[in-house]
Amino acid sequence: LYCKEAFLKMAHQDGEMFDKSVLDFQSYEDYLDQQVTNEDLFYLEDPDNARQIVELGYKGKDFMSREEFDAARKAASEGPLKRKKSLEAVCSVGKRFDDNPFLYALAKREELVRNGKLSTIIFIRDVVKGHEVSGFIDYGHRLKTEDFEEYFNRKKKLVPFYNNSSTFQVLADNEMGLLFKHKRDRKTINVDPKAPTPGDNSNRTVLQTDEYTQVT
Repeated sequence: LYCKEAFLKMAHQDGEMFDKSVLDFQSYEDYLDQQVTNEDLFYLEDPDNARQIVELGYKGKDFMSREEFDAARKAASEGPLKRKKSLEAVCSVGKRFDDNPFLYALAKREELVRNGKLSTIIFIRDVVKGHEVSGFIDYGHRLKTEDFEEYFNRKKKLVPFYNNSSTFQVLADNEMGLLFKHKRDRKTINVDPKAPTPGDNSNRTVLQTDEYTQVT
């Protein structure tokens, strides 16, 4: 499991982690304006042109896209309510997994992932119907789109399949291989097992379990 702690810029309120600073801006244009300098306005003359330069990434890419900004504002506005609902939905509460390291690891992280304090990527390699399958799973995305009660009750076995990630953007790097870029704080996770570290505020955990051929 590759786990990444929430972006340090996040604020803490009612137990929820979210970026309250986005509420300081009434619009995405206001957010872009913080990147525009007097020198930009002098040469470009038009504020709209200056904002477009920022949005296109010519002044660096360490800022949110319009979609990410809207999502961050929504999260900051709905944070406390979202946490209340997420806690009500925690499926692993009251269950014991002493004999299953994988489910134990998922249960340990479930609440943190649901309320946005932790992002987790799971790599699974297994044999299904005589064929080896492997892949990465965005734990947070699967929690949002599936009923994990069935997994924690051991009625279903978690397997990888292609799905869009609501948390990460998948990048292919010629030198570093496969990278997962967090859509909120734009930091990357390196899933190469030979890499000394997966990235900032991130850790890698290898699990020994009889349920799968390999779990990281």
